[in-house]
Amino acid sequence: MASGDASRTWFSEMIDTLRQEWNSEMSWEQVITLRDRLDAMLQEIRTSRSIRPPTMWCPVCKKQTQQAPPRVSVRATILALGRFGIVAAAEVKSLETRWAKHRKENSLDRNGKLNEAVSTAAANHGPDRQSHDPAL
Repeated sequence: MASGDASRTWFSEMIDTLRQEWNSEMSWEQVITLRDRLDAMLQEIRTSRSIRPPTMWCPVCKKQTQQAPPRVSVRATILALGRFGIVAAAEVKSLETRWAKHRKENSLDRNGKLNEAVSTAAANHGPDRQSHDPAL
């Protein structure tokens, strides 16, 4: 394992895929599909190269523990577009803003998947319910 790989999220083959597949006219569903592919690539790279997540010193238990493995979110994909010079900073900012709005409107998690906790709460407390008080 190369130095720094434990903390690394973006590998050259992932950046190449992002460069080749990015299109400013992509729908959010297409962006989410691209994110899914990039995250799967990251997991495969880390597995095939035996790259373990970085470790950290826990100030509470005073032990060295392994961090959660890195993942690629939709926002990370958007930020990578600017980081690797694929799109201009102004477009990254616009994409970030539009993603935040789309995510909120559609109750999506950071990976573009339906946020079950939010959708369950909405179903239980939707507009057809007259009151949250079971006594009424």
